[in-house]
Amino acid sequence: MKNIVLFCAGGMSSSLLVNRMREAAASIGYECRISAHSINSVKTLSQEADVVLIGPQVGYLIASVKNVVSCPSEIIISLNYGRMDGMKVLEQARLLMGEI
Repeated sequence: MKNIVLFCAGGMSSSLLVNRMREAAASIGYECRISAHSINSVKTLSQEADVVLIGPQVGYLIASVKNVVSCPSEIIISLNYGRMDGMKVLEQARLLMGEI
């Protein structure tokens, strides 16, 4: 089971997106774990991740995130984040993992 981890400024703004991503995953029968946390915990909480996505509001930290994680990592596409489009963000994660 894949582990998708989102990081944002405080872990709160991504909680709704996580719920939408879980709904999207369930709708296509994709089993995974999805969680959201504060960017301050990226070093410790990304160790078990298969992919790391960070919110656009902390996108300026992507270079330092890529230096501490050992899995694919990217900034969530702003439009999809703003729309809280769980399916599109799930697709972005799966694409980074090479699944689609």
